[in-house]
Parts: sequence; structure tokens; C-alpha cells
Amino acid sequence: MACKPEVLKQVPLFALLDEEELAVLAANIGLTRFAARQRIYKRGEPATRAYVVLSGAVRISTVDEDQQEVVVDQPGAGEFFGFASMIDQTPRQTSALALEETVCVEVERNDIMVLLQRKPLAGVDLLAALGRQIHAAQQLVRRRSARNPNEVIEEQATLGTRVADAVARFGGSWSFIVCCLGFLALYVCANVSLSHVAWDPYPFILLNLFLSMLAAIQAPIIMMSQNRQDAKDRVRSELDYEVNRRAAADIQGLAGKLNLLGEQISDLEDLIRDKQNHE
Repeated sequence: MACKPEVLKQVPLFALLDEEELAVLAANIGLTRFAARQRIYKRGEPATRAYVVLSGAVRISTVDEDQQEVVVDQPGAGEFFGFASMIDQTPRQTSALALEETVCVEVERNDIMVLLQRKPLAGVDLLAALGRQIHAAQQLVRRRSARNPNEVIEEQATLGTRVADAVARFGGSWSFIVCCLGFLALYVCANVSLSHVAWDPYPFILLNLFLSMLAAIQAPIIMMSQNRQDAKDRVRSELDYEVNRRAAADIQGLAGKLNLLGEQISDLEDLIRDKQNHE
């Protein structure tokens, strides 16, 4: 479907162009209509073109290492997507799906080159959009890093480990100390008052046996709870490592695309400057 200059005028990316430049650009690009739930492109495909949303909504998603779909962005009217892979000429890193009936301006790499030759300042808008994608990626990392290690470790907990945690919590509380002191005081007072008929007279050998057995059982249970705490710390450190690694990879990739785009804009500015000098 052919694109009219009046339509491009509504797109913020092309708002700086004058009538003649809009006419030239409109002659090279076209409009594409996508039905609801129609796939625009999928991850791993060659990036031959990018899109600017005129109407409708699009969902941009990828798949993480856990094979879970992660929504990266949801561009609406006036926003564009797919430019980074197209300019860098790398396979798609994301998939795009039309959430509803959507009309997009279809742009190829050569169209961007023509645009930047005629209006280098339009590259600033493209850089700003890529900057928004960086912020979106950072927000995504922050959301992913909010995974609670306690919830992750609880999914793997058995009945025995849960009981160990409960015993360790009670054994390390003032409630346990007060109950233990109360029981010892009651036990000693009862045996002293009964005198010759006491079941455990002084020096309370049976009580010492019970306390030794309690200490022998309680120590490994507390060690089990400590091992679970170590597992929680290990899960937390692994999640932190995954978040840092993903953030570093995303930032490096986007920084590389920004640097490449900046170099291309500089080359175009030099070319325009040379043409102006020759004229």
C-alpha cells in the first residue's frame, strides 16, 4: 500500500522533514496492515525492514534462558520498532505480534540512509528512541531481579526441611528459653518436694539424660536449617549474577548499536558537508 506524505507528517520521526523530503520518502516506503494476533516478524529472522506504528498496538517479546516469554516493549501509535537489528544488519533478537488490527509504515535500511542524507537531525530522534529502549531494558532487568530467593528455595523445600526450619525458629527464640526454664523449675521443685518418693531425686540424673538427648537431636536439626539458609544465599547470589550478566549483555549490545548509528550519522554529515563545499 502506497504511503502519502500527509501520513508521514503525523509520525514524530519524520516531523522535521519538509514537504519535498516527505514526498521523496513517501515514494520509497509503503504502508502495511496487520490483522489482530498476526505475527509481524519472529526472533532469528533476517532484519530487512523496520516499522513505525500509525494505528493499533504491537507487542515486542523475547525468550529468556528459562524459555519464558518476556515482553520487552509495547509500541503504540507514533512509535517504531525493529530499527536496531535492521541498521545493525543482525538477526532479529525479538518477536513482534500485532495485538489488534495495526497499520505500520514499512521502512528499509536504504530509506533511512536517504532520510539521514536529507535531514541529519532526524538521526537524533532515532537515537532518542533507542535510548528509550535502553531504559525499557533496564526496567525489565529490575523487574526480573525482583524474584524472591526465598520463594525460589521454598519451591524445592521438603517436609523435613520445613520442620527443621520450624524447630530452629522455635529453638532460637525467647519462647523456647522461657518454656525450658519453666519446665526445669517445675521439674526440680516437684522432685525436691516429693523427697524420698521422687522419680528423679537430686542430682536429677534422668533430667540430665533428657537434656543431653534434646541437645543431641536439636544440634543437627539446627544445622539442617543453617544449610537451608546457605542454599537461600546461594540462590540469591546466582540470581544476582544472572541479572548482572543479562544487564551487561543488553547494555553492550545497545551501546554497540548506538555507536554504529553515531558513526553512520557522522559519515553522512561529512558527505553532506563535502557536497555543500563543492556546490
